[in-house]
Amino acid sequence: MANFFTDNPDLKHHLNHPLMRKIVELKERNYSDADLYDYAPLNFEDAMDNYNRVLEIVGDICGNIIAENAEAVDHQGASCSDGRAHYADATVLNLKACRQAGLMGMSMPRRFGGLNFPITPYIMAADIVSRADTGFENLWGLQDCAETLYEFGDEDQKARFIPRVCQGETMSMDLTEPDAGSDLQSVMLKASQKEDGTWVLNGVKRFITNGDSDIHLVLARSEEGTKDGRGLSMFIYDKRNGGVTVRRIENKMGIKGSPTCELVYKNAPAELCGSRRLGLIKYVMALMNGARLGIAAQSVGVSELAFREALAYARDRKQFGKAIIEFPAVAEMISVMKAKLDASRSLLYECSRFVDMYKAYEDIAKERSLTPDERKEMKYYSKLADALTPMAKGMGSEYCNQNAYDCIQVHGGSGFMKDYACERIYRDARITSIYEGTTQLQVVAAIRHVTTGTYKALIDTYAAIEYRPELASLKAVLEALTDTYVKAVEAVAAVNDTTYTDFMARRMVEMAGNIVMGYLLLQDANTDDTFTKSATVYIKMAQAEVTKHAEFIHSFTPEQLACYKQA
Repeated sequence: MANFFTDNPDLKHHLNHPLMRKIVELKERNYSDADLYDYAPLNFEDAMDNYNRVLEIVGDICGNIIAENAEAVDHQGASCSDGRAHYADATVLNLKACRQAGLMGMSMPRRFGGLNFPITPYIMAADIVSRADTGFENLWGLQDCAETLYEFGDEDQKARFIPRVCQGETMSMDLTEPDAGSDLQSVMLKASQKEDGTWVLNGVKRFITNGDSDIHLVLARSEEGTKDGRGLSMFIYDKRNGGVTVRRIENKMGIKGSPTCELVYKNAPAELCGSRRLGLIKYVMALMNGARLGIAAQSVGVSELAFREALAYARDRKQFGKAIIEFPAVAEMISVMKAKLDASRSLLYECSRFVDMYKAYEDIAKERSLTPDERKEMKYYSKLADALTPMAKGMGSEYCNQNAYDCIQVHGGSGFMKDYACERIYRDARITSIYEGTTQLQVVAAIRHVTTGTYKALIDTYAAIEYRPELASLKAVLEALTDTYVKAVEAVAAVNDTTYTDFMARRMVEMAGNIVMGYLLLQDANTDDTFTKSATVYIKMAQAEVTKHAEFIHSFTPEQLACYKQA
């Protein structure tokens, strides 16, 4: 019997991070729910035991049901008929298993039927689910939309909709339109308020993941005559009320089990979520940050699967009288895959812990006034979460794609055939660096944390940690790379041109990411020697990458920008 949680000790390593004690205490309000719910934890140890038990259930379902169904789902895919989307047969079985195990609405409060999990163990479940079936993680993981509903909906909306999500109903976020992809301020789906105060929606949405879901969060134009983001509001659409049909589902390269829908709204009844005009400015930004963290988790899950497939094949495949893993070229490839996997996972959970900290304080602030120290800590972690989310999504999804590529390379010609899982992994991986904001858009979100010094301050915090003497040489490399990074950023800033900064942005963000992930792996190795190999391999790779980017920046002149403009 396979278990995708217990077979991976790296997950428990990250779950047992020291910051989790404070996160759990804040989330559980010092365990006050124990008086109201018999399944609520009595203390920190009890809470951690709960997380481990639930993650074992996730690991069991993923290893023995979802992963076993992945190939059948990929072959059958989702379909569309009579204005509705239909899941593959095995997807229905997957959803049934998750519902029966109570794995929906995991992060929602117990009063709504949720498990009140912090974001970190929930994201860990997403990591595990994605390893089992990347496309299914989209359906299961969209329960995260309930977080936005919880943050911005009124009490009546929370009471009506969140229990349904916890019971297993599915969600979607309807943002993209044919003429509004990355540029969401161009959304034109019309929201009209009737004389009785109710709202109806009219228009078309496209590329909507799980678009025939039970409950939708919809971005629509509520203010007549507007053309920018200030005219957009967020709405809740309930499928029970009708008014939305699926015109078609996209025929995609990968994630075949996840129906990507084109939706037609015709006088679809909806209700305003939160305040008018804040749909894009506030609510979608929060929704997207949660979704981006989810895609970072999905990317790590794919990287895990790609690495395991490559490693198993390389150990088994014999050429020239020995297993191909014994050849240095293959051994290096697989070691770099593992280093990228470990680095992106460390960044993912560092980010998720920062999100947990600030969200816990935000939630407490709804009940009472925060102390000055609490408010200061909330702002600190909010800033760090804002900085690491685009880095985790951007670099994690790029590493995911690279690992999927190398997985096929290790398999050689066999990897190009549908007989092996790596062919599906490669197709599924490709979307991770595109949806919920392309890698280029993650750079746009991250670059201000380069220019304002957020990443440098975080790196300094990591550098101040006391490391084992055996790791001193690796730390020295990271200290030298930090100096290289700072000088490169100063060189770009000296030009004092926004176009020039934008051109160099990805190089600077990746340099910061290489150093941040290098330090995170160093911290992992500081407490668990099994990470020392990955820390060594990754920091050597980071050394080459940071040096490469720095040399490009220092040898470049603003005049050369003209060569990068195609007629």
